Amino acid sequence: MACFAYGEKETDYLRRADPALGAAIDRLGHINREVIDDLFQALVNSIAGQQISGKALVTIWARICAAFEPFTPETVLRGGEQRLRACGLSGRKAGYILSAATAAQEGVLDPQAIAAMEDEAIIERLTVLPGVGRWTAQMLLIFSLRRPDVMAFDDLGIRRGLCRLCGAAEMTRELFAQYRARFSPYGTVASLYLWALAAEK
Repeated sequence: MACFAYGEKETDYLRRADPALGAAIDRLGHINREVIDDLFQALVNSIAGQQISGKALVTIWARICAAFEPFTPETVLRGGEQRLRACGLSGRKAGYILSAATAAQEGVLDPQAIAAMEDEAIIERLTVLPGVGRWTAQMLLIFSLRRPDVMAFDDLGIRRGLCRLCGAAEMTRELFAQYRARFSPYGTVASLYLWALAAEK
């Protein structure tokens, strides 16, 4: 299992930037979050996971991986909506995935071209696809492209974790921007710990 890679350089920087986050890093230890290097597969995973629990996604993802071998845009297009729906996907999500497969075939999702782009340019490229909003694009930046400085305001878990970190009742865009700047250039590692904080009871 490939995971998002980080080490003492990033955590030491974040400890200096914010002592409260530093305490959380020390308490939580190293966090392993799986990445999917294949951009198309990661996009399918993101679309499949929209508005369902993590546990449900694990089940559906296993079915998708078993149904399409090899897992490529071509095999997905050949299988079509019927095979996608048999994996447990809604018709709408199946349509989004088929659109993504077509885009991949047409070069819109060319991995080499996208890898050379800046984060915001990638977000702009991806959000033209049906079913892909800014949050989904940002998750792909983290969990496929392994970009180091991503913090998504639209992610409820990140906002909740940040509120717990700083004791705020709510997370405004202005306060979020302050923390976003504080944690840069390692916003992605900060996000991993904010998610963990949000998940604590």
